[in-house]
Amino acid sequence: MTEDLSPAERYAAARKRAAEQATALADFREMYDFGLDPFQIEACQALETGKGVLVAAPTGSGKTIVGEFAVHLALQQGKKCFYTTPIKALSNQKYADLAKRYGAEKVGLLTGDNSVNADAPVVVMTTEVLRNMLYAGSQTLLGLGYVVMDEVHYLSDRFRGAVWEEVIIHLPESVTLVSLSATVSNAEEFGDWLDTVRGDTEVIVSEHRPVPLFQHVLAGRRMYDLFEEGESRKKAVNPDLTRMARMEASRSYNPRERRKGKMVREADRERERRQRSRIWTPGRPEVIERLDSEGLLPAITFIFSRAACEAAVQQCLYAGLRLNDDEARARVREIVEERTAAIPDEDLHVLGYFEWLEGLERGIAAHHAGMLPTFKEVVEELFVRGLVKAVFATETLALGINMPARSVVLEKLVKWNGEQHADITPGEYTQLTGRAGRRGIDVEGHAVVLWQRAFSPEHLAGLAGTRTYPLRSSFKPSYNMAVNLVEQFGRHRSRELLETSFAQFQADKSVVGISRQVQRNEEGLEGYKASMTCHLGDFEEYARLRRDLKDRETELAKQGASQRRAAAAAALEKLKPGDVIHVPSGKFAGLALVLDPGIPAGRSNGHRGFEQHDGPRPLVLTAERQVKRLASIDFPVPVEALERMRIPKSFNARSPQSRRDLASALRTKAGHIVPDRHRKGRAAAADDREITRLRAELRAHPCHGCDEREDHARWAERYYRLRRDTQQLERRIEGRTNTIARTFDRIVALLTEMDYLRGDEVTQNGKRLARLYGELDLLASECLRDGVWEGLSPAELAACVSALVFEARAADDALAPKLPSGKAKAALGEMVRIWGRLDALEEEFKISQTEGVGQREPDLGFAWAAHQWASGKGLDEVLREADMPAGDFVRWCKQVIDVLGQIAAAAPSVSGAGDGDTVAKNARKAVDALRRGVVAYSSVG
Repeated sequence: MTEDLSPAERYAAARKRAAEQATALADFREMYDFGLDPFQIEACQALETGKGVLVAAPTGSGKTIVGEFAVHLALQQGKKCFYTTPIKALSNQKYADLAKRYGAEKVGLLTGDNSVNADAPVVVMTTEVLRNMLYAGSQTLLGLGYVVMDEVHYLSDRFRGAVWEEVIIHLPESVTLVSLSATVSNAEEFGDWLDTVRGDTEVIVSEHRPVPLFQHVLAGRRMYDLFEEGESRKKAVNPDLTRMARMEASRSYNPRERRKGKMVREADRERERRQRSRIWTPGRPEVIERLDSEGLLPAITFIFSRAACEAAVQQCLYAGLRLNDDEARARVREIVEERTAAIPDEDLHVLGYFEWLEGLERGIAAHHAGMLPTFKEVVEELFVRGLVKAVFATETLALGINMPARSVVLEKLVKWNGEQHADITPGEYTQLTGRAGRRGIDVEGHAVVLWQRAFSPEHLAGLAGTRTYPLRSSFKPSYNMAVNLVEQFGRHRSRELLETSFAQFQADKSVVGISRQVQRNEEGLEGYKASMTCHLGDFEEYARLRRDLKDRETELAKQGASQRRAAAAAALEKLKPGDVIHVPSGKFAGLALVLDPGIPAGRSNGHRGFEQHDGPRPLVLTAERQVKRLASIDFPVPVEALERMRIPKSFNARSPQSRRDLASALRTKAGHIVPDRHRKGRAAAADDREITRLRAELRAHPCHGCDEREDHARWAERYYRLRRDTQQLERRIEGRTNTIARTFDRIVALLTEMDYLRGDEVTQNGKRLARLYGELDLLASECLRDGVWEGLSPAELAACVSALVFEARAADDALAPKLPSGKAKAALGEMVRIWGRLDALEEEFKISQTEGVGQREPDLGFAWAAHQWASGKGLDEVLREADMPAGDFVRWCKQVIDVLGQIAAAAPSVSGAGDGDTVAKNARKAVDALRRGVVAYSSVG
């Protein structure tokens, strides 16, 4: 090739090679035994020229190489580099990688649990740790040259996303930022914002997967390719799948139809039988066996349920699946016993260790947030070593540590999002299937979706072929953020800083499109107005009368419904435990026994704006043995007790046998009673003077006699509908301008009212609040201020602090939580009362949880478990009484420990070395009391 070049061209090429060899990138490339991809080289070159970079690339493409180059540059230039990750497991993994490459003396680790070599030139940490450093003005920030933000797309997370923006905004200008993200569809928009707040930022987007991904559908015994093979860039859906879906949708044979007397041709029945013999959803052991026979293991099967993941492992064990030979089994046992050596035998039994080990020895495991962290880490290690070949996991694995597989299986394309079963999005599908294909090991990756009833190949093709995963800011100011900003920058500068957030950047851009829509609507309004013109009179006036009449009728209907609801609520308030009622409507309509009359009228669970209830929510046992908390919607009419029954003291709502016995007694006692039918009263509209007046005016109006009246009325209806839409758009424009700053102003006003701020001055109360991070920061500060926790023992304090962090996974349909007695119970009650006062203040200052700001009600559901564990009770007893998986228990304990640490730091500021110091001492003692057993040996990072 060089022989074809002229002498001048050869000289230029030689100079270019010499220049490249003199760069830091050339030294860095020699550290790896594989060549870098073009996007990695482009990003590293931009970094070396002093630019910040945003790298958006698929999972497994090697974008962390760019982060490691930032570490290399920092060490070469004598500067510090902070490498931030969203979760502790990722921090641990990255720390191990960097320590191995650069030496343990040059690399540190900082997480909520661990501090290792914190003054090292390279420190791996969770993003929250860096945010807290920035607000505290930590000396560790001196000499900082580079910050790597791994998984920066986490800023979309509605609970933690704001932390990423806080760090990006508040990092010193001298720091070069390296942002690593999954493939997002608006990387350029995010890059534009980074350019605005951080200076010159290069955006590098790579859509290329280093290991190609093939999509399949497993139906019955056969695995189908999702797409047809072809030369064209646009992939066509496999016609076999389309044909199967069409045949299933138009099944001609239905046994029920035959019973109705419909005749079905024998040929149709035969064809149907043949078709059904080909299409079914294979069982989980079948799927693993099929993948094994095709050479597609190791595989991760995503199931959107923790219980289903555990059940899947059991199904494979019962089916006799064995994916490991004797040598691998022995190696698994050796590794597991080494990693769990610190766990006492009695705890191993409680944790289901032996069943878990049996699965691991066979090469099968579950992976979900309910597992003990140690167990999860062992699964991850064995999977990476190839000793576990089939993992059944929830979607949290897709966001976690580096654990790629040859294949990824999705059982369903629907998941529970906390409120309803919803289709997974293209972004979620891309993230889940991104695990398939191990770079340097597999030639190709495979995504397998199981055939289900009503399966749509076109819908799956849409998910697989779309790359729409937009980055949406979840940034909202908080109380802690407000006092920290005001202390550092003053109110005016803080407001300006918040207006530079990505949230405001996106809001301002969206206003442009809305303004254009308003202009188009105004042109449409002119046209509609001309079309509704009537030669007999002012049709706009006539249309207004019609509208007023309709609005009045709607208002009266609403009043009637409201009165009926009030009557129903009043009837519910009279119910007592043991009353037998007939639930008039809803999913649980029919005979029921009242176990608990429910909460009084008002808010439930503290989610103002989310869950308003206008009456009690009785907890009932239905005749079908279900225990459910009903809502006012189940009682459209008043209900009264039909009978009375005694509820045995031994009744346990969680026990199926207990429910069965009581439901049987209920049917025997009241099954024969027929409830009275509720009769409707006379409609209010019939006697309303306003409606009578409006109807008379309508009939007297000149336009009432127009032959084209209804035609004009249709145009008038369109006019008013478009005008209403336009007004809504105008309100949206007004609402989106300076939204973040306006929310900040309301927070500052409330904090000023409560003496946390005085103008640009942060009071002693405010300084205490600045040390408390978390969702209930202001509530924690108020509890310290009012001395609520003074005089509590360490275990009692742990119980109270648990209410600041715990949030139950299930909806509020169970009985009230068990609470420790004595001082702890009184303190928890006082915390709820303080929250009520704060809640009223927030309402007054228009601070709403619907905007993601404000204090939710403290959840007391973990108080008993925290108290028992801190009191030294055994794991078996605590988990049994808490009715909670070990992984959840450990996670909540760690969060309580984290907040106790903050309280220990903040409490002394209450009154010097007085009572606050006692709270601080007890907080530290509570930390020691909680950090034992499973909690202690799970504190790996």
